[in-house]
Amino acid sequence: MTSQLDILLLEDNPGDARLVREGLQEVEALRFELIHAETLAQALVRLGERRCDVGLLDLGLADARGLEVVRRVHQAAPDMPLLVLTGIDDESLAIQALHEGAQDYLLKAEVDSAALWRALRYAMERHRLQVGLRTLSLVDDLTGLSNLKGFLRLADHHAQLAYRLGKVFLVGFIDLDGMKRINDTFGHQEGNHALVEAANVLRDSLRQCDILARYGGDEFAVLISDADDVSALTVVERIHAKVRACNAQSDRRYELSLSIGITASDPAQPPDLQLLLDRADALMYQDKQKRRLARGLESAVAGEQPRAQ
Repeated sequence: MTSQLDILLLEDNPGDARLVREGLQEVEALRFELIHAETLAQALVRLGERRCDVGLLDLGLADARGLEVVRRVHQAAPDMPLLVLTGIDDESLAIQALHEGAQDYLLKAEVDSAALWRALRYAMERHRLQVGLRTLSLVDDLTGLSNLKGFLRLADHHAQLAYRLGKVFLVGFIDLDGMKRINDTFGHQEGNHALVEAANVLRDSLRQCDILARYGGDEFAVLISDADDVSALTVVERIHAKVRACNAQSDRRYELSLSIGITASDPAQPPDLQLLLDRADALMYQDKQKRRLARGLESAVAGEQPRAQ
């Protein structure tokens, strides 16, 4: 690496800040300047004075804690990739931080200089690709998600990266149930609204680092990166929980329903994204058939009349 990297470090512990600096100095390929801030207020001033290439954020500061740190820095510098570097080992907090704009969540006790440098590089590359989607014709106009072309471009990059690192990733295929019925009953404008609702449900169910796209029509595709600790069942349950919350709104005219199929990659095999999508599509179709059967049984039971005595 020949150009200098300007790194914002938001860390109120002088010892931890020194360790970060010394760790980065061990990376021979890296030329950097560390812009150190001990409080959120100082960080916001620094960002107002200069552009930084990437930010490292602690979540326990004197003037801000937790997700507020990520949220405020992301608002101040939306084009700067962010990594959380903290001592708080909390999976729920990690997922929420990703939703708020962080590219990764790292634990101080588990990160050495090589791992930190790798995380910085990957975060900047992911961010660069995501920004590129906004400047190319790779975004679905209706939902704001990636379109098929954007999905394949980003997903292939993530799949190849996961393979090189020996990581498992998940590929999902999701269908909005009853789209024709919604269009026929309420009109195509309401059908578009249902697609946007489904997109929002899926977006809220996933991490920012995952790849979500409108695959076409009423279908969505997702790649869930670095899924060593995330099962397909966990993702499905999370999505259905969000769907139930959406359907709990009192003013709904119909219920949102999603059929989902998710399959896992084999980290020992070179990734075949189309094969994984086909597998996920087949699993989604199986799920849709089960849901249709379940609805049919419920209708039959509801329609039974008591027999005369």
